[in-house]
Amino acid sequence: MSLPLEERIARAETRIFKAVFPNTTNHYDTLFGGTTLHMMDEVAFITATRFSRLKMVTVSSDKVDFTHPIPGGTLVELIGNVARVGNTSLQVRVDLFVEQMYSEDRIKAVSGLFTFVAIDEQKRPVSVLGHQEVPVG
Repeated sequence: MSLPLEERIARAETRIFKAVFPNTTNHYDTLFGGTTLHMMDEVAFITATRFSRLKMVTVSSDKVDFTHPIPGGTLVELIGNVARVGNTSLQVRVDLFVEQMYSEDRIKAVSGLFTFVAIDEQKRPVSVLGHQEVPVG
């Protein structure tokens, strides 16, 4: 039995925590922008794959807004959610929150949209909804 679209979207939400260590920061002691994009694309990929259970490839990253610096010695939580479902593509929003290690301070620092396409063995686009059954439970 297939799950309703809304439930598939909810089940695909992905949350990952990481520590910002010195080897990931720049000369300002903030997280490298490229490292941030790498982490966001990874979370977006996992979210898209969990939704579709198909081979997914990134086709674009859109409107990534860096609104707050991410200092070394902090924690980050990346949250991926399916924002749009197309025929062969999915759009995933990833929000990155920064937290102080030793306090409850938390702020959204980065947000971005990533678009993925589902592909078959010949690397041709296929429906993201597929025809497979989505297990319940």
